[in-house]
Amino acid sequence: MKSTMLFALFLLSAFTSYLSSANANPVLDMDGDLVQNGGAYYILPVIRGKGGGIERAVTGKETCPLTVVQSRSEVSKGLPVRISSPYLILNINEGLVLNLGFTSSPRCAPTPWWTIVESKQEGLAVKLTGYEDTVPGWFKIEKASHGNSDINDYKLVFCEHDTSKCGDIGIYIDRKGNRRLVVTEHDPLVVQFQKATSSTA
Repeated sequence: MKSTMLFALFLLSAFTSYLSSANANPVLDMDGDLVQNGGAYYILPVIRGKGGGIERAVTGKETCPLTVVQSRSEVSKGLPVRISSPYLILNINEGLVLNLGFTSSPRCAPTPWWTIVESKQEGLAVKLTGYEDTVPGWFKIEKASHGNSDINDYKLVFCEHDTSKCGDIGIYIDRKGNRRLVVTEHDPLVVQFQKATSSTA
């Protein structure tokens, strides 16, 4: 009964998110083009000098690269990320329910899709699916608060299914220097999206 209720609440929240995002601004890439539903993009930091694009890494006791991190190299674009919505629409709007995942996964991982795992060390961490202590929810893209709506700077957000509580995706630096993606309250990693074409991927 509880699981049924939670699923019903998720459907209601997702539908409400779709209605609100239907009139929202479209998400634009670095070229000013519409971000396509199901398209592959490099997620790059706006503020340079502290790391590059998004990739995966082995952290803690993992034997498989299941942790989503920001590359330590400023010149690295990281790995292409698939941005997709379950809704049958062509382009991505701000606030739309999203699935995020790499365009490919290591053989040791069941899927390339991102999920949130509750960890004692960094709190709510972004991982590849395969962990047990996952937090049900969805991702979305929101405009970063710069006061300039003409700049295509964004932040990734995660919202929990059961409470609809949302948090910004930011960075946690562990003891080994890994720049792990985690859910924060008000400390987002501000990003832009660059098309991952066959010549750049």
